[in-house]
Amino acid sequence: MIKWLFFDLGSTLIDETDCQTEWVRRTVAGTGVSFEDFEGAYCRFAAQNLDGFNEACKLFGLRKGVWPGELERLYPGAEELLKRLSERYSLGVVANQNAGLRKRLESYGIGGYFKVIVGSGDAGTAKPNTEIFRKALETADCKPSEAMMIGDRLDNDIAPAQMLGMATLWVKQGHGALGNVRALTFPPDFTADGIWEIESILNGYKTT
Repeated sequence: MIKWLFFDLGSTLIDETDCQTEWVRRTVAGTGVSFEDFEGAYCRFAAQNLDGFNEACKLFGLRKGVWPGELERLYPGAEELLKRLSERYSLGVVANQNAGLRKRLESYGIGGYFKVIVGSGDAGTAKPNTEIFRKALETADCKPSEAMMIGDRLDNDIAPAQMLGMATLWVKQGHGALGNVRALTFPPDFTADGIWEIESILNGYKTT
């Protein structure tokens, strides 16, 4: 029976569309590498279930620009979704984020919905290492079979959660939507084209 839902943040609950565009611009500025060439490589690597941005930086020998966090926005309906889900499930976060994640979530107005918040900057380990998922499960006192991981990246969110025996829901948003399911040992249990589909998927999910 699923008791806990663990969410990723970037491109799952937080819309990073404008951030990603500006990040590419900042990274290629003054380098001779065009936005189009970098973005094309980014997409090709993402379609191979790789960290597309980092791999593109390696390909062109570039240093990452400063992340434009000021452009981050919650996806429309995200807070309302969390409110409704928190009435049925315990909610948590497992995300690669800088230290002080709880305060950031509170600034978005959604921190109160999460009983467990595990960010890589505070945990000392990052996805796709399964250790960060174990920390979240241990903090929640939750068995893997009682948990579902919801995220946008097959490599960072879905595959490691599967390794631990968690149920998985892939949200096809951002560059993670380009991921190749066929490259996984097992497909995600569920796939959503956006967060607006999550609740209906869970409503139809046999939890016992």
